[in-house]
Amino acid sequence: MTENVVVLGAGYAGTGAINKLQSELGGNARLTWIADVDYHLVLHEAHRVIRDPDVRSDITFPTTQIADPSTRFIQDEVTGLDIDEQVVELADGDDVEYDYVLVGLGSQTAYYGIPGLEEHSLTLKSLDDALEIHEAVSDASRDATRGEPAQVVIGGAGLSGIQTAGEIAEFRDEHRAPIEIHLVEALEEIFPGNDPEIQQALRDLLEEAGVQIHTDDPITEATADHIEFDEGEPLDHDVLVWTGGITGRDAMGNADLEKEHNRVNTGANFQTSDECVFAIGDSAIIDQGDQPAPPTAQAAWQAAEVAGENIARAIENRPLRTWEHEDKGTVVSVGEKAVAHDVKPAFGISLPVDTFGGLPAQNLKKMIAARWIADVTSWNEARKSWSSL
Repeated sequence: MTENVVVLGAGYAGTGAINKLQSELGGNARLTWIADVDYHLVLHEAHRVIRDPDVRSDITFPTTQIADPSTRFIQDEVTGLDIDEQVVELADGDDVEYDYVLVGLGSQTAYYGIPGLEEHSLTLKSLDDALEIHEAVSDASRDATRGEPAQVVIGGAGLSGIQTAGEIAEFRDEHRAPIEIHLVEALEEIFPGNDPEIQQALRDLLEEAGVQIHTDDPITEATADHIEFDEGEPLDHDVLVWTGGITGRDAMGNADLEKEHNRVNTGANFQTSDECVFAIGDSAIIDQGDQPAPPTAQAAWQAAEVAGENIARAIENRPLRTWEHEDKGTVVSVGEKAVAHDVKPAFGISLPVDTFGGLPAQNLKKMIAARWIADVTSWNEARKSWSSL
């Protein structure tokens, strides 16, 4: 009997899994790919669109470039997963039956119950989000003056927050726009949980770019024109961007699976509490012993390879592989500049220092994105995108 395999999502997890499954399954299964957009977005470069919307054509790739002719693609919003009936529920189309399903829907923004934050902030989880931030910053800067510059506040100084601040600083400089940029972090230091060396290097680049950094004071409320802190004075904003956390998609809320905040629990083989359901990427909390795999693009890329193979193994009644996340290092951009830290030789570079910037870090960040684009499309596409990465 030919099995029905369904993959949900067109992010790194879903796209990487489709790529692997197409090579693994052959004629042993019917493969269906479901996503709410008909393209793959290189999300860790989406912040570039905040500065220049024209970049979008270099970081989005139609699913037709990725899916084989035999792979059925459905553009629709996934609204639920019925484990008993083994169907994926869609907003507009008919339910889609599956024998095996891989959940790679990504995440949505967590607001931690902070009053007014969801209503008054923008997020960066999609191409449309990046375009909306661009429009908001552009509009605010047109209405501002040198005497009363536009106030742009970014809440959350993790990877997305830092890179967003960097792009808005580049936009300000390129357009000579009257903008003040504030990066707000509740914890003691930016890029929390990382090595102090890269934290300081990123702080230096941000301050050099004119970004004002506020740490060690959580936001307690957001209104249409300001945010309030636990201890400090309120901070006015014309544009508020929130990048402070993630939670699972609402579509998983009623799925009868073990999960936390709609993120599905899996073993190191990506299998959930239902043996026919696998999950990877931000949709999943993947067991890695002491702590789960990080919700990063790097982890999703690695996981997709093994998850795709494991579904093929499950169909063939072969033992499933376990996966161990390998941290290959960190590269973060601040506008046109970048910082790299603890990079492994697997990234094609080996230096006698833990943290470095300059052209080596800038080109390394470009190369990482280009290699991903080449993996899911071609090196020719990666070459065409190079200048925007």
